[in-house]
Amino acid sequence: METLWSPWRYKYIASSGPEDEQSGICVFCEIAKDPAHDEGNFVLHRAAHNFIVLNLYPYITGHLLIVPFEHVGALDLAAQETTNELMDLTRRCQTALREVYRPPGFNLGMNQGTAGGAGIVNHIHLHIMPRWSGDTNFMTTIGNTRVIPEELAVTWEKLRHSFKQSN
Repeated sequence: METLWSPWRYKYIASSGPEDEQSGICVFCEIAKDPAHDEGNFVLHRAAHNFIVLNLYPYITGHLLIVPFEHVGALDLAAQETTNELMDLTRRCQTALREVYRPPGFNLGMNQGTAGGAGIVNHIHLHIMPRWSGDTNFMTTIGNTRVIPEELAVTWEKLRHSFKQSN
């Protein structure tokens, strides 16, 4: 078994949870309450109980987050209509990513709590990322740099059309 280390994420993970807890500001709740700034916040779609947004700190191009409007820190505390829609939107994200980027694989995941690696501890969100064989490279490990070949605005523009068509 190979191990993939991501030490560049530690500073972000270690800082964002406690800062959010201390300030009382939740980045997801701020985005949720301001649909007028969806393009600037890279929100792709708003549904009844969740929204889809690009990850501002992507591991790879097309790294999406499905985020409940409900401010809840654990999946089992979320309302059933929220979790049902969250999974439906995850399926829609996979379809959109497949159509736009044609990846042969996907990663899906949800980190909960500080010990679980959650960057935003008190607001659950599901990650979905397109993956390609060999898509990790030496720059991340050696150069402490992640190579993302596409700007977030370009990714947003490509994917937003997929969600407009599927409304």
